[in-house]
Amino acid sequence: MCGIVGYLGHRKSKSILIEGLKRLEYRGYDSAGLAMLVNGKLKLARSVGRVAMLEERLEQEGGFDGTIGVCHTRWATHGGVTELNAHPHKDDRHGLVVVHNGIIENYAALKTYLQEKGHVFTSETDTEVISMLISELYEGDLEKAVQAALREVTGAYAICVMCEKEPDTLVVARKGSPLLVGVGNGEYVVASDAAAIIAHTSQAFMLDDYNVVKITPSGFHTTDIHNTVVTPKISQLEIDLEQIELGEYSHFMLKEIFEQPKALRACMSGRLDTREGRVVLGGIGSFGKEMTKAKRVVFTAQGTALHAAMIGRYFFEDVAKVPSTWEYASEFRYRNPIVEENTVVVAVSQSGETADTLAALHEAKERGALALGVVNVVGSSIARTTDAGVYLRVGPEIGVASTKAFVGQVCALAQLGLFMARRRLMSAYDCTKFMQHMEALPEKIETILGQADRIKKITERYIERENWLFLGRGYNYPTALEGALKLKEISYIHAEGMPAAEMKHGPIALINEGLPAVFIANRGKQYEKVMSNIQEVRSRGGHVIAVATEGDQHIKNYCHDVIYIPDVIEPLSPMLTVIPLQLMAYYAAVARGHDVDKPRNLAKSVTVE
Repeated sequence: MCGIVGYLGHRKSKSILIEGLKRLEYRGYDSAGLAMLVNGKLKLARSVGRVAMLEERLEQEGGFDGTIGVCHTRWATHGGVTELNAHPHKDDRHGLVVVHNGIIENYAALKTYLQEKGHVFTSETDTEVISMLISELYEGDLEKAVQAALREVTGAYAICVMCEKEPDTLVVARKGSPLLVGVGNGEYVVASDAAAIIAHTSQAFMLDDYNVVKITPSGFHTTDIHNTVVTPKISQLEIDLEQIELGEYSHFMLKEIFEQPKALRACMSGRLDTREGRVVLGGIGSFGKEMTKAKRVVFTAQGTALHAAMIGRYFFEDVAKVPSTWEYASEFRYRNPIVEENTVVVAVSQSGETADTLAALHEAKERGALALGVVNVVGSSIARTTDAGVYLRVGPEIGVASTKAFVGQVCALAQLGLFMARRRLMSAYDCTKFMQHMEALPEKIETILGQADRIKKITERYIERENWLFLGRGYNYPTALEGALKLKEISYIHAEGMPAAEMKHGPIALINEGLPAVFIANRGKQYEKVMSNIQEVRSRGGHVIAVATEGDQHIKNYCHDVIYIPDVIEPLSPMLTVIPLQLMAYYAAVARGHDVDKPRNLAKSVTVE
């Protein structure tokens, strides 16, 4: 997994490539590299570490002043974090280089074949196999060599290829991993994310699976791997430069936490018709009747998106009265799932490129399910694979640890559940009242964000503790899981999230003097039960931090610290209760001196299974 940037045009390419790579560094940041054709000769530089290290290497070596180049930032899959394993990877015959995102599943067999042909490998990666295979098949036409090579490849790829023997040509291709071509005024920017393109052009097209694009100064030519001509659709990118700039914030994660009121307003805008008592979801199109007949809804996702999906399951059963379940996408595809008639499968993903979720979606469609998507990135693979869906509209999310996308996912799923509830059983009056509660959420989140300094002080009292518990019940059991995940992701503190009642069945043995236990204890159906669980932890020496409803003075008698949130109806409460947990994770990571936006071993868009 990685970030890819390529450039062909009339300008010096080094600054364009490096700037683009920095914007994509959240996709992978253990090593980086850049290749450029200068007067027809290949220049290559690679380094271990962040893009800044590569930038220093380029300055030291000098001479990188060509107008065509490719670069890459890596998140290791095959082979360790070494300079030899960093991209771009070079062949051993034609001065050919490749950058690659994805995994080549049959690389071992191809490597053996190529070694028998006399090719000498220098890395442990699957990507180097692509460069050698294209080299083996090269007969003077780079486009045809790429097509032929990809016909032999099994797996996922987004690649950008360049060769000394065709010094004015880039060839790019995609299957299963995102890749866009930005079309400017006499120049082209290729990237795995629009963030690297938008500074130079707002016009771009997304490659479909098996597309191959040959780019030269005179234009571009698009085919598939069998050389059938394809006509791509150029469209306007739906982000602007300001959205991906840090601005006044110290980290993107903090910026995105504070953007959540605005993000929710955008997510709900034009969708909640309180006058008519209905939810308007244009992305669902003509599938409303089919959804109304659903006998079962299956939510599938990974990571943070799975926690949103779990909340969606509670909502659909509670509010829409539809039998529902949730599945790890990575398990769904491989366990021979039963998909009965009138089953709806909802895939949830921020990027819309999560490989496991995309694979689960394909399996669901193969078995006859109505496939819906809840994603943030317009035109992403999941968005294009589903029958219909709902975009989050929360704007680009740069921080690796998802925040505003999670709240957007919960909001979008609530809208989808309310859409079904209104069609199945809910009156217009009740639907309007529910939507009014939803419209009040952004202002309530602003109230919680106003307590950021106090949440910071509470968090800093516990940052030396290496084990935390997060506990909740009902709708806020998944929120507890999300709180624990956030703390693990960026502060590297071990944290367990679980249903509060489950604690007694084993995990209570973990509690010792001073262990931080974060309880989501807002007013709801199981409030008294949560209070009992709090006392069980307190009596064993645990330090209780409670997220509670404004005005609840009683809870202060049983907790060491209380963070108050505005009152909210229970089905919508996760969108408020998660905010203090996000802030706690952020402030814990900062206090411990970690790189909040680029936590170790993680990448933003997990495009490999």
